[in-house]
Amino acid sequence: MMAHGALLELSKWLSATSLSREIQTIGWVIPTLQTIHILCVAVLFSSAILIDLRVLRVLQRDVSLAEVARRFLPAIWPVLPVLLVSGSLLIIGEPRRALLNTTFYLKMTLLLVAIALTACLQWSFASTFWEKRAGKSVAVLSILVWCGILFAGRWIAYTEIG
Repeated sequence: MMAHGALLELSKWLSATSLSREIQTIGWVIPTLQTIHILCVAVLFSSAILIDLRVLRVLQRDVSLAEVARRFLPAIWPVLPVLLVSGSLLIIGEPRRALLNTTFYLKMTLLLVAIALTACLQWSFASTFWEKRAGKSVAVLSILVWCGILFAGRWIAYTEIG
């Protein structure tokens, strides 16, 4: 309850800032931020999934994992800061929607797990680990986590606040 009260106060404070009021009142800002956010999610999701599907040998079986990783991993890391900025601005514009919504925290937790899994893959893609059962299990987990992020992101709009 104490955390909820603090988040409620933070949300009230944020919504009263001049930046929040600008985001709320200029009609094109939120749709533009959402579009940028969604396009970045698409790049991130598709790059991560293509790598995971190669680990599972579903796609690009004739191409080495190292080559697939070199092709798609560079698209992931530059997109993360854009997602951070666009997501932060969306939160500032509509703080109650995210800060008081448990689905938002589920999404953020899954995102941290996905980033950790992707970083592990990047640091060890040359390893034979990814060709073994454990590596394939991690790829399945990664796909499930990325899908969970997408679902949680959409559910934020439809779950109760608080």
